[in-house]
Amino acid sequence: MPKIPAINPLLQAWLLEGPLSAQVPAYVERLRRGRYATHTSGRCLNGMAHFAHWMSMCHLPVHMLDEGCIDQFLRYHLPRCDCLGGALRTPMELHAALVPVLEILRAEGVIARAPAPTGPIADELSRYDAHMSSARGLAPGTRRDRLRIVERLLLSKFAGRPVTVSSLLSEDVRQFIVDQLQALATTSNAITIASTLRAYLRYRATCGDAVQPLLAVIASPAHWSMATLPRGLKPEEVDRLLNSFTDALPSPRRGYAVVRLALDLGLRGIEISRLQLADIDWRVGTVTLKRTKSRRQDLLPLPVVTGRALEAYLRHERPKTSDRAVFVRRLAPHDEPIGVDAIRRIVRDAFRRVGIQHGRGHALRHTVACRIVNQGGSIKEVADVLRHRSLNTSMIYAKVDHGALSGVALPWPGSAA
Repeated sequence: MPKIPAINPLLQAWLLEGPLSAQVPAYVERLRRGRYATHTSGRCLNGMAHFAHWMSMCHLPVHMLDEGCIDQFLRYHLPRCDCLGGALRTPMELHAALVPVLEILRAEGVIARAPAPTGPIADELSRYDAHMSSARGLAPGTRRDRLRIVERLLLSKFAGRPVTVSSLLSEDVRQFIVDQLQALATTSNAITIASTLRAYLRYRATCGDAVQPLLAVIASPAHWSMATLPRGLKPEEVDRLLNSFTDALPSPRRGYAVVRLALDLGLRGIEISRLQLADIDWRVGTVTLKRTKSRRQDLLPLPVVTGRALEAYLRHERPKTSDRAVFVRRLAPHDEPIGVDAIRRIVRDAFRRVGIQHGRGHALRHTVACRIVNQGGSIKEVADVLRHRSLNTSMIYAKVDHGALSGVALPWPGSAA
């Protein structure tokens, strides 16, 4: 058995004598491969031991484990937990520690893999996914999010029965929306649900279903996408932002390179996180984007200042790893690229350090667009630089800033100057 980091003897007994004892070697090896720090490994094993103890108290056999069991443990046991031995009680840490347990159990064949939809609903979702991919050209993430919502709609009406959209009633759709918003009552969720249901019902219209009465009950949440000018950063804000990446930070060169890619090339967070070493041609001075939102390959020039920022990170700060992503994790699990959430956090933390009131890293793309427009560039140039598939997406930058315009407007003939 691999060496187990030192933990409380009681916890160790729960771990080695409990229902998950057979999975401990694989779990410890997983921690070792991920190069987790000793302290972090100990907390992960603490969480596994706590869960194993709860399983013993509930007489829960290993082969019955699934995501629902973890949810029960976190939701119902933790609030009244009085387990001894300094058992880990932080829900987020426990969830992170327990998800790999299920993955190990599934890899060993102890429990079945998470079930996928079957029967008529699965067939319907498969057809709709093919339509979104081939006819609409939607990205995998967008399709996945829409399928989750459509699956919930179909299960609410057709669980165990053939899917006949023609039998859906307006009240069914209305009640489904109410139920979804009770779970998460935010404007963004309302917009997502409304747009997803509309898209699915319009697809069903192409299949011959009469969906107009159903579409009529899907209200449009207030979302004034063209109500305000997109706010980019002022030149002095850009300077403060770039100068904030000092050596006092854990990874200043990585953060600086990330922000330069967004400010100089208008890259999205997910495009930065997916950038590979092979995508940079240092001799020619170009960056190739192969996994973009618009599902096409784009070749962009690499400005000298951006290249120098990348070079400084790659030479002096990037961890040694076999992973070919440009930006990789500094902390365990190692040998993995950083995700888009990490990119957003880098930008958000930089905004906070210099007191810029911006909630999203997308403000850096707005800055690129506003800079082009302010320098006399056309909307077509904005669309080309930001790689918008439709000019309509870029039209928001064509709006007139009346406050700025009044400062240069000439007086009306005959009026007081």
